[in-house]
Amino acid sequence: MRVIAGTHRGRRLYGPRKLALRPTSDRVREALFSILGNRLTNSRFLDLYAGTGAVGIEAISRGAAHVTSVESNRDALKLLRQNLELCHIGEEVAVRDQTIQQFLNHSDRWSGPYDIVFADPPYIEASKLPAFLAESKADGLFALDSWLVIEHAAKTVLPMLLGCTKFLRRYRYGDTALSLYSRPYTVQT
Repeated sequence: MRVIAGTHRGRRLYGPRKLALRPTSDRVREALFSILGNRLTNSRFLDLYAGTGAVGIEAISRGAAHVTSVESNRDALKLLRQNLELCHIGEEVAVRDQTIQQFLNHSDRWSGPYDIVFADPPYIEASKLPAFLAESKADGLFALDSWLVIEHAAKTVLPMLLGCTKFLRRYRYGDTALSLYSRPYTVQT
């Protein structure tokens, strides 16, 4: 695993050894950041199911102002913290040691609202994420005109609406897919 582009380009990261982790592949990570494009610059980025932290580190490397990484697996948290230290990344990343459900239900732990929310749940749990978003007070999680991107198995079908976000497009990369949702910009009168 390595950082693909930006200020930390080429930096090798610690990866899982015999852990039940499935890090986002370099190919899918590159596609994700291509999709995000200029939207990433100075953004607030939320990395749900952060694992090794590679996606959040890539976001910082490419210009995100802040990343919140949420992970509950102890071994993954150890790798995440080692990777942050390896890249000399400190204050721009907040690590939340809790489950996604715990995080979503405690808005006082958020550093949002977020411009980009990325979720890479274990493929077997991808169907639970819509319920977590619907049951939580996640509306305050998303900035106006924000994006939600979910990485999942290509065979998994996600709903058209997730909380306050609406499905825009699905990108497929072999057995993996990225589903893009948007919280539309609305003017309150």
